[in-house]
Amino acid sequence: MFSIVSRVSRPSILKPGLKFHARTLRLLPDWSKYKLIEQPPGYIVETVNEAYKPPLPNAYDGSYHWTYDRIISIAMVPLVMTPFVAGVEFPVIDATFSVLTLFHCHAGFKSCIIDYIPKRVYNAWYGVATKLLTFGTCVAMYGIYVMETTSNGLFDVVKSLWMA
Repeated sequence: MFSIVSRVSRPSILKPGLKFHARTLRLLPDWSKYKLIEQPPGYIVETVNEAYKPPLPNAYDGSYHWTYDRIISIAMVPLVMTPFVAGVEFPVIDATFSVLTLFHCHAGFKSCIIDYIPKRVYNAWYGVATKLLTFGTCVAMYGIYVMETTSNGLFDVVKSLWMA
């Protein structure tokens, strides 16, 4: 019913009549997975009268990210005002604000990737973009750690830039 077709077919040395299927050795990478996926006009898959089938809910990629982003944004409001009221000498508040700002930026860029590099069109590029975003977030988290342990943190950096 199904047959495997290879590019090169050579006769077998061991038994006459049998075919040996071998794939040629190519050193060129396979770029076909990075091509865009063809889309029908208007992304109408079946007919225009078919009911819309929404994707399955995913807690991180779409169904709750707006709620998480709003909670983080509301939590950042008092943390932004704290250095003006109490001073910049509180490392816990500074570290909390820095990490929440990083998560807020990560969620915003993730939403941009979901909106402008959709998986249904840019299959492999979507994965590359999300992995690069995760890598950048991890590097930034390490930067926050270094900034909090070697100097006085983000608020002190902003204060020194403001006074300069």
